[in-house]
Amino acid sequence: MQLVRGLHNLQPEHRGCVATIGNFDGVHRGHQAILQRLRERAQELGVPSCVVIFEPQPREFFAPQQAPARLSRLREKLSLLAEQGVDRVLCLAFNRRLRELSAADFVHAVLVEGLGVRHLEVGDDFRFGCDRAGDFDFLVRAGSEEGFSLEAASTIEVAGQRVSSTRVRQALAEGDLALAGALLGRPYAISGRVVHGQHLGRQLDAPTANVQLKRRRVALSGVFAVAVDDGTQRWPAVANIGTRPTVGGDGLPHLEVHLLDFRGDLYGHQLRVTFHQKLRDEVRFASLEELKQAIDKDIAAARAYWRASTLFTSQD
Repeated sequence: MQLVRGLHNLQPEHRGCVATIGNFDGVHRGHQAILQRLRERAQELGVPSCVVIFEPQPREFFAPQQAPARLSRLREKLSLLAEQGVDRVLCLAFNRRLRELSAADFVHAVLVEGLGVRHLEVGDDFRFGCDRAGDFDFLVRAGSEEGFSLEAASTIEVAGQRVSSTRVRQALAEGDLALAGALLGRPYAISGRVVHGQHLGRQLDAPTANVQLKRRRVALSGVFAVAVDDGTQRWPAVANIGTRPTVGGDGLPHLEVHLLDFRGDLYGHQLRVTFHQKLRDEVRFASLEELKQAIDKDIAAARAYWRASTLFTSQD
């Protein structure tokens, strides 16, 4: 999959495609349905498929403190889009200049002059342009004038619930990993590089890998039974994700993972942490001794979970 950062990096060979536009946060089953149609239309027309995304996401630009938790940061999103067979991603910097583009100017600059779009797939509630003045009907009129066709995505439901990034976030916040997985079409996971932390886990006889989050907020918190992989090997583990209230955290979310019976050095490694079962909420303990006792119970609970699982059948 090819990544193009910014309109200024579009070349003549990038013109002529089937495109869709959106945040695609989490690349859930609703997104996957759009991407399937995108691939089909691209194959019919004999042109590449292209997904247009924004960094930061618009709500992060307008109100960063109130923006919803990210389901996937850019690196994760690109990996998920590649898995869906997308040929090209155009990533636009969402800044004041882009925010002030009228709907008509956006269509002309991005879709017509930039990408030479032949066909466009969008959600039926999609809005764009300055003050969100552009909508599906506007695109229909623009398409008839500029020579591209348009199709609106139908609502996708799972277990009677509309699939959306918002609903996935709600399920994760409620600790309902089964529902979140059903909406996503896969278990929820977070990827990041292992960096140095406080090294407190070693003092508590439970060394942890501190996985870099690179996000202000996370969609879930608590202690979880997780699976960890580095692309070549997978381990059963227990993870805490939250603000670490007992040890005087900095107010930012942290993801700390204890790999069961692991011995080795993971600093600098890129890990994917897949969440399988919530064990408990994050709690502020009165002392480090109480925290240590809770961690021991968490490790025991994670071991019991993985013993009953078929994912790691060789676990003792």
